[in-house]
Amino acid sequence: MWQSLDFLESLDKEKLALRSRIFISLHLTQFATSHAHSLSIKASSSSSSTAIADPEGIKVNSVPTKPIEGQKTGTSGLRKKVKVFKQENYLANWIQALFNSLPPEDYKNGHLVLGGDGRYFNKEAAQIIIKIAAGNGVGKIMVGRDGIMSTPAVSAVIRKQKAIANGGFIMSASHNPGGPEYDWGIKFNYSSGQPAPESITDKIYGNTLSISEIKMADIPDVDLSSLGVTNFGNFSVEVVDPVSDYLELMENVFDFPLIRSLLSRSDFRYKLFVFDAMHAVTGAYAKPIFVEKLGAKPDSILNGVPLEDFGHGHPDPNLTYARDLVAIMYGENGPDFGAASDGDGDRNMILGKGFFVTPSDSVAIIAANAQEAIPYFKSGPKGLARSMPTSGALDRVAEKLKLPFFEVPTGWKFFGNLMDARKLSVCGEESFGTGSDHIREKDGIWAVLAWLSIVAHRNKDKKPGEKLISVSDVVKAHWATYGRNFFSRYDYEECESEGANKMIGYLRDLVSKSKAGDKYGNYVLQFADDFAYTDPGTGSAGATVRIYIEQFEPDVSKHEMDAQSALKPLIDLALSVSKLRDFTGREKPTVIT
Repeated sequence: MWQSLDFLESLDKEKLALRSRIFISLHLTQFATSHAHSLSIKASSSSSSTAIADPEGIKVNSVPTKPIEGQKTGTSGLRKKVKVFKQENYLANWIQALFNSLPPEDYKNGHLVLGGDGRYFNKEAAQIIIKIAAGNGVGKIMVGRDGIMSTPAVSAVIRKQKAIANGGFIMSASHNPGGPEYDWGIKFNYSSGQPAPESITDKIYGNTLSISEIKMADIPDVDLSSLGVTNFGNFSVEVVDPVSDYLELMENVFDFPLIRSLLSRSDFRYKLFVFDAMHAVTGAYAKPIFVEKLGAKPDSILNGVPLEDFGHGHPDPNLTYARDLVAIMYGENGPDFGAASDGDGDRNMILGKGFFVTPSDSVAIIAANAQEAIPYFKSGPKGLARSMPTSGALDRVAEKLKLPFFEVPTGWKFFGNLMDARKLSVCGEESFGTGSDHIREKDGIWAVLAWLSIVAHRNKDKKPGEKLISVSDVVKAHWATYGRNFFSRYDYEECESEGANKMIGYLRDLVSKSKAGDKYGNYVLQFADDFAYTDPGTGSAGATVRIYIEQFEPDVSKHEMDAQSALKPLIDLALSVSKLRDFTGREKPTVIT
């Protein structure tokens, strides 16, 4: 649910009115609270299952089951606590409901991809998915070694293998914490590598309400630690290198020799480049790409080993949770370039020395420099797009470059639809998601490589000893050309749902009675809106309240102001208008972006 207030600032009637904007959103998720069982599926025995018609060479058991509440699938699949997925048949029901929802020609004797972010429960879940896929007549499962494959890489593999691959499973709860007490998730990407459309996810949910059997192949667990093919009759499991296809794609998109020339310069600081994998899936990609291909130092990779609990961390690349990287980048003699990615590798954060690039600025700057710095865009982007709460920085790039521009609801599938229609090349969300039409997911490492390409291109003619153009220089030059959209997001996580809902009710009433011209201190209301979108299947426990603040500033002399200082009047107005402290009891946000 969203409440939007657009203002015209009128501090001085002689000055051009400046557009300012406040969004307030509420994200609710209710998790099942039933007790966990130690097993995920019923044992296949003669008393609880029946043998059914088998694919050639495989015995398939019909495991009886019953519908389980709470399996509505959202924009990013189905996310719940691990203990919920460990309930008897919980995951198996959803996987079987998926196969019941797909046309048989989309999977019978076909190939599917399986990957995940390495979090707790992925190993057990992978075996369940493999056995149900075999039981439903899938011909082959291509799974990343140890069950690991980033979300962007799954999309890339599906697209590369599109002649034979019909889709893929991604085991991830994205940037949410991992471990026995935390989150797990599953989603299905379709034949062009995009998240399954609502036409499929709605069918999945419908089938979870009527499911009565699970088709389970009677095959042993597969060793996922070694590359190679394991055959069971006409069904096979191929354990593949999770990096190779994705790396090949990145080499086709970017000028790797150009980036390598930047990373190998002797006149950068002791460690030009630092990448924080946050003990998540991009740890498997960081060394092969940044170190072995691009020449970064091995110790430039932080938290580079994927762990089931992400090293007891929260794999969300922002200034709060990527604290190790932030401390290095803002420290004395810090590196010139820093970046981080999230749990499943589809989000990113970009930093310069003592300088944070907002996601809204990041996508705008990538779009503005794409044609000259990235070979993939040598003919120019087809179009640009952003999600609704993202700042208007990208809009200004589209206007100046005379490119088609689109504003879409939150959800990467909306970008994917535009890409499939060949109307979109570069897009992004303020929630640290950036990407292009090279795949159908946002892509954290792609964004890091895009920024390295821009910095490398700006410095390619610099001789040793000449002052180099930094990340902050690139950003400030962009502001000088396009103006600066000051932007900030306040996240209040795990609020009590009752108070948060009352706040939204209060705002909804306020919006319904508001009219253009109403005054709020030095601000005049231009437009107020009430936008509702229900996404019942994803998220984390409790309610998260988010406040988005934006103000455009064309005056170059003000561009280097701290965003919190520049936006303080609007932030104070947002807190006052919403009565957030009164309704939620929260004095401070959990995360400030």
